[in-house]
Amino acid sequence: MMQEKRFNIRVYGILINDQDQLLVSDEVIKGIKFTKFPGGGLEWGEGTMECLKREFVEELNQPIDVVEHFYTTDYFQQSAFREQDQLMSIYYRVRLNGPQIFMTKIKPFDFPDGSLIQDEVHRWVHLSDLDVADFRWPVDKLVVKNLRSDFRQR
Repeated sequence: MMQEKRFNIRVYGILINDQDQLLVSDEVIKGIKFTKFPGGGLEWGEGTMECLKREFVEELNQPIDVVEHFYTTDYFQQSAFREQDQLMSIYYRVRLNGPQIFMTKIKPFDFPDGSLIQDEVHRWVHLSDLDVADFRWPVDKLVVKNLRSDFRQR
């Protein structure tokens, strides 16, 4: 039986602090470790900005304001986790709504108790230290490349 092809819409936040550091999310799902931008999947009945605000509250207990659109996938990208899904990723620049209330780590993949099934931690990375190779997913790599270019042009 053929599986139905679907769209999977993902919405991510680009949060840069006053020290020119980008917030990244280190995650492990089904034993696969990866670094990505904070955010997640659009739910039925949500707008993209509403989704992003919900994701930041769910993942970080942190309210945010959406500042501006940064990038939307403009090519075909198949999902790494569900081969019948086509990903559409939308990235927004965001800022904290109030003081930072979430904890961050220093080392990549510093999961409590060495969890390798499913977990998520966050850390700050200086824009000058951003490396495309540190990000696993193709769309994130493109966004990092654009962020690095923007940072160098300032």
